[in-house]
Amino acid sequence: MKTVTMRVDDLVYQMISLAASGERRNISNFIEFATMQYLSSSQYVDNTEMAEIMADKELVQNLKRGFDEAKNGDYTIV
Repeated sequence: MKTVTMRVDDLVYQMISLAASGERRNISNFIEFATMQYLSSSQYVDNTEMAEIMADKELVQNLKRGFDEAKNGDYTIV
């Protein structure tokens, strides 16, 4: 287990503290819980969703083309 020290604005701390209290968790546990919720819901897809994505041949082709363009520097930041 690792210890992490972080600085947050007073208002953010108050929001975290209130949310932790509402979940009946201590602040440290709430931050770990909220982080895991965020990572598992917004960064990853489950097997069913991935199967749907892979079944969409046009989408997969567009993603591959976009990846290749980004890798080759063929893009414009807007």
